[in-house]
Amino acid sequence: MNAPTWETPFWPKGVATNVPDYNFPLFKLLDDSAKLTPDNVFTIFNGATRTFAQVKDTADRIANFLARKGIKRGDKVAIFLPNIPQFPEIFFGILKAGACCVNCNPVYTASELNHQLNDSESKMVFCMDHPEFYPNTVQAIKGTGVETVVVCNIKSYLPKVKAFLGSVLGKIPKADHHEPGHLMYDDMVASSSPNPPQIAVDPAKDTAVMLYTGGTTGVPKGAELVHTNFTYDVAALETYGRFVHEPGKPPESPRRGGFHTYLGVLPWYHSFGITVAMLAAAGSSSKLVCIPDPRAGNPPFSEVLKAVQKYKPTLMPAVPTIFVAFTNHKDIDKYDLSSLMGCFSGGAPMPPEVCRQFEEKTGSTIFEGYGLTETSPVVTANPTDSELRKIGSIGFPMPGTHVKILDLETGLTELAKGEDGELAVCGPQVMKGYWKRPDANDEVFRELDGNRYFLTGDIAHIDEDGYILITDRKKDMIIVGGFNVYPRDVEDILYTHPKVELVAVVGIPDDRSGESVKAFIKLKPGQTVTKEEMKQFCKENMAGYKRPRQIEFRDEIPVSNVGKVLRRVLRDEEVTA
Repeated sequence: MNAPTWETPFWPKGVATNVPDYNFPLFKLLDDSAKLTPDNVFTIFNGATRTFAQVKDTADRIANFLARKGIKRGDKVAIFLPNIPQFPEIFFGILKAGACCVNCNPVYTASELNHQLNDSESKMVFCMDHPEFYPNTVQAIKGTGVETVVVCNIKSYLPKVKAFLGSVLGKIPKADHHEPGHLMYDDMVASSSPNPPQIAVDPAKDTAVMLYTGGTTGVPKGAELVHTNFTYDVAALETYGRFVHEPGKPPESPRRGGFHTYLGVLPWYHSFGITVAMLAAAGSSSKLVCIPDPRAGNPPFSEVLKAVQKYKPTLMPAVPTIFVAFTNHKDIDKYDLSSLMGCFSGGAPMPPEVCRQFEEKTGSTIFEGYGLTETSPVVTANPTDSELRKIGSIGFPMPGTHVKILDLETGLTELAKGEDGELAVCGPQVMKGYWKRPDANDEVFRELDGNRYFLTGDIAHIDEDGYILITDRKKDMIIVGGFNVYPRDVEDILYTHPKVELVAVVGIPDDRSGESVKAFIKLKPGQTVTKEEMKQFCKENMAGYKRPRQIEFRDEIPVSNVGKVLRRVLRDEEVTA
């Protein structure tokens, strides 16, 4: 499907409206870089490096191991890891075996992970040797179809001196013990040959990655993303992007062959981090700095600032809260951040003042874009020419992408410029559909002009210059520091507390994270519980970003005539208070 030239006089000069061929397996990004630039550094972790040839060799061994374990084309294998250097090796190894990566948030509690493993029908899980992550995995696999657990320790991926000192001082994270039958990653790699199985992959039909999203109902759903969803998005970003690589020279497409270094500050279980950092680096023979915990350091975010100064990344995709953290760090002026040429912002609206302050302090330029888990994720972006970007907008559709603004009632009628409606997307980055959820697919897909459009749930309009602006969210989704929080997901957990009768969860404005979660709770008659006790319950049962920062006990919670909790009433009370 060809995309027409977007109706704007501000389309960046020299940028095509379509992208080159992208119909190939996702692991070809790694294989091509390993063939063309085998000795180029791919991953950097605490000073230790891995070349493209080394990463490919390990990925091939993992694919061989998976095949010997009976993993077949289409089977699901879960990755329950932070941004450590094993992640890309495992990711590409799973794909080379013809299987599907189920990317899991490493801060999930055991119950949250258990649901994801069960729903996805995962047969194997890779987890980290860690005092929290590993025990959570042990609990989470109970009652699932997981047959094999592979445990990843970071010691062998550290420089020898750091590995030795870390072992002596007990600073390298590891679990207290390992369950019988669970395999150590290094042993598994060493015992496997670098001969992946020869699997016939259909890039446009075979699911490469399954990412979970709550959708409009809050019930977690697996978005099935095929190989070409990602290969297209990587190619589209390269086609669209223009950067000033040398002072005084005109902007050009991102250079390949090792010129760029990507800062891996976004988690790779999330589509933004996968596509705009890990896969973009893999496909361009660029370096990728592994940042497992961007908040590390005292004060928080100190370690990632040190990494910027040390490794001199040129490109950084991040959410607004990270830009806020950088800008407001008390020691920001002590670090040299001048290597950053371009930063990509998404996941939540970028406050203009934050953008201005960050650029003033770093000399970089932030380009705001828009996307969703279901769209791999990039749909639109501001031009990377700073003269053409419009701060506060989400720019133009990616080359090869169709966008429409549709009526809110039926999602079938296209609206005129300036009118608010639901943003709908049609393009090669749009998911195949939700795993085992035909009902949900019927809700979000529309056939228009012979093409399939995905209803994003976001309200937007197109201004007179052709820039797209998000004006509101149709969904009740809360965005906390770039992470999606679905009210019903939190409410369902709160309802498991024996003293809770009724609960409503809303997002309220927050200067630090954009939004924060607030829970309104009505207790059962005669029951008492403190806020501290309720917060402890939340800590034990849900991931940190989902936990309500504020809890308010109420005698009554507003409901409609049919008994539906009126979240918007509560949200409006908070905003106007």
